[in-house]
Amino acid sequence: MMGALPPDAVVLPDADAVAREAAERLIAVCEASRSERIAIALSGGSTPKRLYALLAGPDHVGRVPWDRVHWFFGDDRAVPWDHADSNVRMVREAFGHGTALSAAHLHFIPTDLGPEVAAEAYSRTLLAFYGADRLDPARPLFDCVLLGLGEDGHTASLFPGKPALSVTDALVAPVPEAGLTPFVPRVTLTFKAIASSALILFLVGGAGKREALRRLAAGEDLPAGRVTSRGRIEWLLDEAAAA
Repeated sequence: MMGALPPDAVVLPDADAVAREAAERLIAVCEASRSERIAIALSGGSTPKRLYALLAGPDHVGRVPWDRVHWFFGDDRAVPWDHADSNVRMVREAFGHGTALSAAHLHFIPTDLGPEVAAEAYSRTLLAFYGADRLDPARPLFDCVLLGLGEDGHTASLFPGKPALSVTDALVAPVPEAGLTPFVPRVTLTFKAIASSALILFLVGGAGKREALRRLAAGEDLPAGRVTSRGRIEWLLDEAAAA
């Protein structure tokens, strides 16, 4: 399935509604899984942060099988984990202390090692969790991958014109130079890793994303449009983005 913007993208009133719908879909993924371990790759951004807070909130926390879900990261910046730009910090703060989340189920990218070493280390983490030295097309690595959309069409830390776009032989790639602020090195899942998924859920909000959505719908070659999945790709947009 190609990642070009589908005609059946779901448009919701605002970012809060997108987060609520995403929470229901994530919980549905968990409820449908018969596996003892569920793998979800997290995204950074304001709408995902709302989603994580909802999952940890009173209406949803009891519906998430925290003892079965393993949380991974689609990308992160090479900053300390307590830095304001760290996705690790954002997820920790959003999940808070009201969940039954085990530290062993939150799989950080070791960005403190530097992007190149961290990418290799995180690839090993993913394959160790998967239980094989290569991915089987019939058995996805992730039950769900959450993705966003940048104003330049990037997703995760796969920026237009950057070398990580061309990495086909690894699950994780270093991004020595980001395409947008903050201009710090990053580490990202590759298209290969993202494609090994049963569901990809794009969460897109804000008027600033309209142009990128228009370009995707027109068939322009943007990183987000290169995303594929072994399963489904679904888009949740707010009205400001979809206008």
